[in-house]
Amino acid sequence: MTKTTIVKVPPLESGDRLTRTEFELRYHAAPEIHKAELIQGVVYLASPVRANRHGGPHGVIMAWLGAYWMATPGVELYDNATVRLDEENEPQPDALLRLEPAAGGNSVISEDDYIEGAPELVIEIAASSASYDLNDKLNVYQSHGVKEYIVWQVYENQLDWFQLQQNIYLPLNADSNGIIRSQIFPGLWLSVDGLRQRNRAQLQAVLQQGLQTSAHQEFVEKLAGSGG
Repeated sequence: MTKTTIVKVPPLESGDRLTRTEFELRYHAAPEIHKAELIQGVVYLASPVRANRHGGPHGVIMAWLGAYWMATPGVELYDNATVRLDEENEPQPDALLRLEPAAGGNSVISEDDYIEGAPELVIEIAASSASYDLNDKLNVYQSHGVKEYIVWQVYENQLDWFQLQQNIYLPLNADSNGIIRSQIFPGLWLSVDGLRQRNRAQLQAVLQQGLQTSAHQEFVEKLAGSGG
């Protein structure tokens, strides 16, 4: 009788240094883990999600992005989707927007249903400025060409919106009315105070202003023409 050898997969733990293949093997073998990331070859496991420190802000961001997605056919919205960037980096952003390659996007959906390549916009909910979202992860997104990166620091209630210019992230600042306008997704306007105060009426009103611009309409028409 042939003896069957059972190969045990080691557990996935924060601080492990793994290749992407090893990381995915251990992640798939641990269905109880709902969020894990590989950043510069190091594993990070998320803590349980607190209501007001992460879950609430995440919901606000998804509502804002969802309203834009509804009005912009051809733009794809994802919540906590794994992104394969290279052999040492596989983040799982809180939210992202991407375009299909036919519409000028830099990422694709793999045969096994993962995002491969850099999305156009990534958003992370961070505990504070000390978070790796504003350090190691920022450097990874920058080096891989994520065109815009937003980090909402919950403790400080601070929003940072970065735009990639000549391979370097530079701040995208609010105008005199406290509005930041995406340079990659026309019409994606954000009231910074509305976000900080979780003021849904203010967030919606400013976004609607952006969606009514000619730039947004031209963008929608462009996407329709590209088949995106």
